[in-house]
Formats: sequence, C-alpha cells, structure tokens
Amino acid sequence: MKSTNLKIYIVSLFLFNACGPNFDGKTVKKASNPIVIDGYHNESTWNDAEWYDINNLWLGDAFTKDDFEGRYKLTWDEEALYLLVEITDDTLVNNFSNPLERWWDEDCVEIFIDEDNSGGDHQFNHNAFAYHVDLEGNVVDIIAKDTPKLFNNHVISKRVTVDNTSVWEFKILLFNDSFTYNHFDAMVKPSANKKIGFALAYCDNDNSEHRENFIGSVFVEGPDRNRGWKDAGIFETILLVD
Repeated sequence: MKSTNLKIYIVSLFLFNACGPNFDGKTVKKASNPIVIDGYHNESTWNDAEWYDINNLWLGDAFTKDDFEGRYKLTWDEEALYLLVEITDDTLVNNFSNPLERWWDEDCVEIFIDEDNSGGDHQFNHNAFAYHVDLEGNVVDIIAKDTPKLFNNHVISKRVTVDNTSVWEFKILLFNDSFTYNHFDAMVKPSANKKIGFALAYCDNDNSEHRENFIGSVFVEGPDRNRGWKDAGIFETILLVD
C-alpha cells in the first residue's frame, strides 16, 4: 500500500473508531498553532479548517444573500474551543446601551454549547449555554427566569468589520452542568475524542424595533424552530480530534 493511501486509511480508521459507525456530526481538528483573538484569522490553523454555512431560517421572513450570509470554522486546544465566524450583513444594529436589555433584538452572534453533549432542557439551568455576543463583545445568557447575566469571562471575542463583512474570532471556555454563576470550579478542559453539543445562530436586525431574522447553523424541525435557547436537543454533535 502506498504511503499516502496508508495515511488516509489510518486517519479514516481512527475517525471510525472514535466516532462510531453511526456518528452524525462534525469533526474539529486541534489547532496546529496558537490562536490569537484579534479578528484577523491569519493563523495557519484557520486556513486548514473547513467552512460551514449558517443558512437555516429559525425566525422571520426569507432572506437574500445581499441581506445576510454567514459561515464559520472551529478548532480547539487544551484550553478552549475556538470559533471563527464570517458574517455579511448590510446593516449592523446596536440599539441598547445596556447589554442586558433586549439583547436578542440587536445584531449578535449566538453560540450554543452543551459541554457533555447530553441534550435536554437548559432553559433556566446550565445543562447547556446560549451565549449571545453583541457587537461590543458583551456576552449574555440567562441564569433563571427573567435573570440575564453577563458571561464575558466565558467567551472572549474580537470583531473586525470591513464594508458589509464582519469577521469574529471567539475563544470559548467550557463548563459542565454543575456551574454556578461567577465560579470557575466547573471548568472543563477540551481533549481529544470529546463530544460537545454545538449550534450557532445570528440575530439580524435592519433598523427595526425587533430582530427581523434569526438564522441558525442547524436545521430545526417543527413549528417552533426558535428553541435552541432552551432545548439542547436541537444542537449537533462536534467531535474534537488531534
């Protein structure tokens, strides 16, 4: 067997054993060099990572590529999960000076993380997280009914916008479901063969009182497609690999 074919076979065998024959998700390669959160994505790791689309309408009317287009990449190291998002949006809206006021009605990236890929309810608990990252980098999730809090120490980000295109880089720390607000004893370090529940979405507002579209990375069945904020069962599975 030629060396190139042997390498392909070994990698395929590893993924088969790690994922199982019925694995339905995305594999995320470990970063080959440190990721600097500066919005410029000039590390070789990002060049090697695969783009995935953000194109599933969860709320609102049908949109065109002139109004919105989005895609993303993922990587990881022993400290965090890293996310690169590229958004083409003709209008960026930041209506509220208070980041805890109607954060969902501004332009923002929403990152859904289920650390142990367990699925299930996370409406008012930390079985999973729904991090809303606004244009200024503030990170909002709710910890109980009508109780939003800032999680700026969970997700570090930087956005660079040129014309209608914004590039965001995110460093996402992982926490298990024993997390309590403002405590870090529930932090989990990423590792090879770890499965994580993941989804991504974008709130798009073009100068309206409320967001006009909510566009996700995964297809959600049923009449209520806007349930990622409370139901981790709609997330897809990502698998961390070396």
